[in-house]
Amino acid sequence: MTESVRRTGEASPEQRMPEWDGGHARTDAVTGDVDGDLLGVDPAELGDEDLIREMTSLHRTRLDTLRHATDSALANHLRRTAELETEYLARHPGREVDPSRLRGA
Repeated sequence: MTESVRRTGEASPEQRMPEWDGGHARTDAVTGDVDGDLLGVDPAELGDEDLIREMTSLHRTRLDTLRHATDSALANHLRRTAELETEYLARHPGREVDPSRLRGA
């Protein structure tokens, strides 16, 4: 917990939003939308290049969204990131791991 959260008693977006389940922000279980708005193409329908492009875009905007977006925009960003990354991992379960990214045992 950061000092500002301790001092003000403010919770994180994940803690403030009832739809957060610790892994991703939940949306309408039937339609996958919030307030009737479509929240992006189903990741399973994206080709590999489009999936990578979407993940790149989300990661590029991550800090700005975290610092300055509304709670609902951050929740959507978290949900979409989880959807896209989950799809990527499902497609590439044996992805290459860069040895330089490993920590020593």
